[in-house]
Amino acid sequence: MYKYNDFDEAFVRERVAQFRGQVERRIDGSLAEEEFRPLRLMNGLYLQLHAYMLRVAVPYGTLSSRQMNQLAFIADKWDRGYGHFTTRQNIQYNWPKLQDVPDMLSALADVEMHAIQTSGNTIRNVTSDHFAGAAADEIEDPRPWAELIRQWSTDHPEFQFLPRKFKIAVTGAPNDRAVVKAHDIGLQIVRNDAGEVGFEVIVGGGLGRTPMVGKVVNGFVPKEDILPYLEAIVSVYNLLGRRDNKYKARIKITVHENGLETIQKLVEEEFKTRKALFNGADRELFAQIAPQFAAPEFSAAPTDLFDATYNDDPVFRAWADTNLAEHRQPGYAIVTISLKPHGKTPGDATSDQMRVMADLAKEFAHDELRVSHEQNIVLPHVHKRHLPEIHARLRAVGLATANVGLISDIIACPGMDYCALATARSIPIAQEISTRFDALKLEHEIGDLKIKISGCINACGHHHVGHIGILGLDRAGVENYQITLGGDGSETTTIGERAGPGFSYTEIVPAIERLMLAYLDVRENAEETFLETYRRLGAEPFKAALYPDDTGKRKHAA
Repeated sequence: MYKYNDFDEAFVRERVAQFRGQVERRIDGSLAEEEFRPLRLMNGLYLQLHAYMLRVAVPYGTLSSRQMNQLAFIADKWDRGYGHFTTRQNIQYNWPKLQDVPDMLSALADVEMHAIQTSGNTIRNVTSDHFAGAAADEIEDPRPWAELIRQWSTDHPEFQFLPRKFKIAVTGAPNDRAVVKAHDIGLQIVRNDAGEVGFEVIVGGGLGRTPMVGKVVNGFVPKEDILPYLEAIVSVYNLLGRRDNKYKARIKITVHENGLETIQKLVEEEFKTRKALFNGADRELFAQIAPQFAAPEFSAAPTDLFDATYNDDPVFRAWADTNLAEHRQPGYAIVTISLKPHGKTPGDATSDQMRVMADLAKEFAHDELRVSHEQNIVLPHVHKRHLPEIHARLRAVGLATANVGLISDIIACPGMDYCALATARSIPIAQEISTRFDALKLEHEIGDLKIKISGCINACGHHHVGHIGILGLDRAGVENYQITLGGDGSETTTIGERAGPGFSYTEIVPAIERLMLAYLDVRENAEETFLETYRRLGAEPFKAALYPDDTGKRKHAA
């Protein structure tokens, strides 16, 4: 795990002191809100529907137990005893008082954390595969590269005022768990025909009101060239990106309007200049970073206790079957802790729950946690002999729900409960779907399914790439929920197709229930997932379930 050096420490402390002065001037009236707004956004502070919201960066989703404990402390001291983990692998506090924010930032700095560039038209928090360094299918750990990109992009003088926000994701495995094709730049570690490791570089992905799947701008960039190559891309975008219309300012529109070939040509030309300017400094920096991500010392202890508990305890067995993933080290597992208990807010964790997760990481997981883009927490390196105790302690604080990857493991944006931009509620819909299918006892029978919910067209809930996506909109002052089908955020990224007219708040959960019953009826066997069934049969059987007759269609359209 990366540790701050003297420069990092001084840089973050200076930013805290600078922002403290800006807050004081805002409170005494020396700064108007219009003047203060760009300053607070540079430090991750939003003005939401009911209060300020502070978004804290968790670079590539990696946390230590000390950092998680500090997040719990901040939640108790300056917020309402909980935090909300997001699809950008960050944590948000929804109720801070303006005068307290500098103290919150100072407390973050005490544990090598900050909120810099978690908002604004700049390069945001770099995200990565939450199984990085542990996954059995991984070519190379992407986190050292994500850290290199973080250091390069933080306060980069050329890229602080881009046409729009800019998001980068890095994955080191062929099975994409970082949704790289839905990012402004996606980096996939690959091997070429000669066996050399480098990057496939994808540009122009994004969701929002104009969802697009990213395109490969270069199939293989050598590792030693990746930083100047990224700088060339962002530089070209900074010059070409539209500033006359914020809805057309993202790089996906730049690629679409100029054409991929033109972008490739301009990037290659710019790359030659940028590479010379770097003069190897990026490689020297990477050489300092990489050793901090060395694998922990793994144990060869027997797994007898895990095997016995798995065979004897059906509750533990259900959790293990659902919430564990294969680790590259024999005898180990990757543990996903679900932050989606049935009926609760997806992604929320109380301060007490944070402390329990921190303790488990320190005692059993080499002092490391990960925030997933699916709003769960991961213990990446756990010996199987410790899993029964981990499960018992998670269960005691409501964190042992066996639903990872199932219908109740829903991604949902805050919606109208918090967000000033939202046009419909997201959280209550997620809660009702979760409790409904728990009551029906169908979620394990349904199997692998990703439902994603957004409360407005900005798509913070990633609904476009949900197997089932739900988009909440305002229709003449009434909440209306559109359903999309067949989306996918994996290595076969696909934008979901709109099923038809939307549903009212009271109709949306029954509609999802009809959809699921139809799937169970038409799938070939219990192993065929919803997405596989949809791709085999197309939309028609599912549309028939959503809109059982023409009268129903007209009713929903009205």
